[in-house]
Amino acid sequence: MSGNGKASRGFDGDVDLRKGTLQGIWFRGVRRILLGLCHLLLRFEITGAENVPREGGAIVVGNHLHNVDPVLVCIACPRPIHYMAKSDLFSIPVISWAISTAGAFPVERDRIDRRALRRAQATLEQGIALGIFPEGTRSRSHHIEQVHEGVGMFALRADAPIVPVAITGSEFLPLNGAKTDRSGPRKWRPRVAITFGEPFTLPRTEPGVRMSVTEATDYIMRRVAAMLPEQYRGIYASSPSPASESTKASSGMPDKSSSS
Repeated sequence: MSGNGKASRGFDGDVDLRKGTLQGIWFRGVRRILLGLCHLLLRFEITGAENVPREGGAIVVGNHLHNVDPVLVCIACPRPIHYMAKSDLFSIPVISWAISTAGAFPVERDRIDRRALRRAQATLEQGIALGIFPEGTRSRSHHIEQVHEGVGMFALRADAPIVPVAITGSEFLPLNGAKTDRSGPRKWRPRVAITFGEPFTLPRTEPGVRMSVTEATDYIMRRVAAMLPEQYRGIYASSPSPASESTKASSGMPDKSSSS
């Protein structure tokens, strides 16, 4: 069952994963209030919200700079997103209630959490947007340093569009623990920007040839990095955009970098 909003048997039997979370008029009302606060306090900029599919399962993938990034993306997005969140947060009563109401679910980051994997798969099957930060944690250097390959595995298994998200400016916000940016003068009203790119699916390979999880993860993250300013791209700074590679391959144009 994909995109029909019904309960899924892929996670603890017949469980409606929307139950108890913000939906419909409640989601729109809370989002409107939080949007107003973000515009006032953060000079919040949202670009490309129209690129987010309005219904059906989708994988929302972005870079990660601050603890509050999942909240900011959820506020910017016109539909609910259920995020994977580190399990430690669910031991704090108020925070646990807040993020659970938003649809977040726990994942153990120090091991393969099969329960979280089943929950993520069921989320997509029920037509809910699944949010993932492949870096696993916020970047201390503010650029992409390393990624985990779970997003590539989900993308290969799921028949769902992938929505890339670029986040900039949130690294200057306070309350980011040891990873708070203390360089330079403090910015009282930092400009935080959330940009949603056009949804895409992984490119088809030749019959009998399957894209590996590593290749899928790399393809997805290069799409995210291509939307970021150069200083945020990190390990993907010198990588060409997958979209440009696809265009070049389909047109038969030679790669100038390899022809000299």
